[in-house]
Amino acid sequence: METEDAVLSTTFLIKDKKMSKDRLLFIDNLRILLIVLVILVHLAITYGAPVGDWYYQEVRAGMIESIIYVFFIAVSQSFFMGFFFLISGYFTPGSFDRKGARHFFKDRLLRLGIPLLFYIIFIDPLIVYVLALSEGFTGSFLEFLGSYMGNYRGLATGPLWFVEALLIFAVIYAICRLLVKNTDREGKIPGNTAIAIFAFILGIVTFIVRIWFPIGWYFELLHLQISFFPQYIALFIIGPIACRGNWFVQISEKTGKLWSWIAVALLILFPVLLLLYISGDPALLAGGLSWQSFTYALWEQFIGVAIIVALTVTFREKYNNQGRLLKAMSKSAYTVYIFHAPVIVFLALILRGVIMDPLLKFVFVAPLAVNLCFLIGNHIRKLPIARNIL
Repeated sequence: METEDAVLSTTFLIKDKKMSKDRLLFIDNLRILLIVLVILVHLAITYGAPVGDWYYQEVRAGMIESIIYVFFIAVSQSFFMGFFFLISGYFTPGSFDRKGARHFFKDRLLRLGIPLLFYIIFIDPLIVYVLALSEGFTGSFLEFLGSYMGNYRGLATGPLWFVEALLIFAVIYAICRLLVKNTDREGKIPGNTAIAIFAFILGIVTFIVRIWFPIGWYFELLHLQISFFPQYIALFIIGPIACRGNWFVQISEKTGKLWSWIAVALLILFPVLLLLYISGDPALLAGGLSWQSFTYALWEQFIGVAIIVALTVTFREKYNNQGRLLKAMSKSAYTVYIFHAPVIVFLALILRGVIMDPLLKFVFVAPLAVNLCFLIGNHIRKLPIARNIL
């Protein structure tokens, strides 16, 4: 749920200090928004959302709450992780140019690989152990580990699948730079027609991929949900092209406003589509050869692209500044992404005895969860060992 040294503190690297101060603070602010959405999506699953993969779900919500949750998660999923990959790809060329291949590899292994291993070895089993205790397990941690390892099917990376995928993408990018000259080509600012064609093709490819790999299907060895990767791969590839063309800074306000209206229209359309989907088999949305899967894939990619364009322009024009609080949140963003899972799960367990409507509980707990994640993340990143990695 990251600037190559600034958007995930380890994932995005701003290529020009003057530009980062004068013109790219909006990207740091976008990063904060995206990571808050990551926290809220996982919290929504905790409090009853009928879709999504998460460690702990306290209760299943009723029909009305489920519809609200599905709407929120579907819209968020359409763009937030893809946006992370786009921003990461955008700043990758500058990092490679400055550091060279050797130091680029070393930096990625340090900043991405170590947190990934730490999560796999320590955080993930700790979360599962605490959940087991909450369900009545009475054995020691060592006894639990025997069962945990016996049921281990692959890299159970939880939300750090993103860091894992980003590490893979960065390695592939570096290899391409070594093997092929002029890999990064400057692309002119895309017009509205080009953006629409891109969204349409991405929707078609997503639909085709989901015929064999529907939503919810994981490549368990790496714990990657393949159904969303057409967007992730495409946006990461576009990142370097956009970087050379300086798209984030130069894309016009007119374009941003148009795609804002398109996003609003598609948001209004979703309840209509949902009624049509419910009248049939909602499971067909996940994939397969069906009109439900086809229309959902197109809607998802069009609204995802629309929101990305709209947010980029809006934040650049209106939120390109930071006070002390936003600066601290920005610096802690990568740490929050790594540690938000145990914070959310343990907080939910502590508040399990508070009985109320699940949606209402989500609304009350959400501000507490977000603030707690950033507060803890801010302290962790300042630890002696962590500050060299995070």
